Amino acid sequence: MKLVVVSAGLSVPSSTRLLADRLAESTVRRVPDTDVEVIELRDLAVEIAHNFVTKFPGPNLEKALESVAEADALIVVSPVFSASYSGLFKSFFDVIDKDALTGKPVLIAATGGTGRHSLVLDHALRPLFGYLRAVVVPTGVYAASEDFGAEGLAERVDRAAGELAALLAPRPTAEVPPQDRGDGPAQGRAPRTVGSVEDRPLGTGSLKDRVVPFEQQLAALKVR
Repeated sequence: MKLVVVSAGLSVPSSTRLLADRLAESTVRRVPDTDVEVIELRDLAVEIAHNFVTKFPGPNLEKALESVAEADALIVVSPVFSASYSGLFKSFFDVIDKDALTGKPVLIAATGGTGRHSLVLDHALRPLFGYLRAVVVPTGVYAASEDFGAEGLAERVDRAAGELAALLAPRPTAEVPPQDRGDGPAQGRAPRTVGSVEDRPLGTGSLKDRVVPFEQQLAALKVR
């Protein structure tokens, strides 16, 4: 299982990267056999800009794009600039192939200086990844500066990571009833024969249809 974390933080150290790491750690605790790769967008800023002009990604950007396309799931975290995701964050997902995220589970998160920007998750990030046809987990995580070290953030991180882990966990295959497997009639049920159908309810009574085999229909045509 491959989990790719995309962090758009610009500073070092970065609260955006700190939140991204917490989300990844909580997810890996639930899905142990998971390889985690972190993509720091600040290291790709120049190549992203060149890609818009030349239409060709540089080697580091190309590797990052391949990693995102091959990932089983993504954790994406952006700082809030002007009440939305950062331009660098948006630019990276602008150069990704339009089908790369189709059906891919994505956990969205953001950081900001104040709690007043928490709606960025539903007004900006969720529509973006919905447009890219990703499967966005129900819980997004927003962390303001005062949230780090305070109560509540850890619970939101664990809830979102649990939802992402649930999408990554293998699902048991449902057992198919014998009558639907085609390996014999179910107990107490007569086998169907070619050229006949079972009674079908119709209103308060029932209608019994008799299907004429194709050979008989063909013979009737020859006689005519």
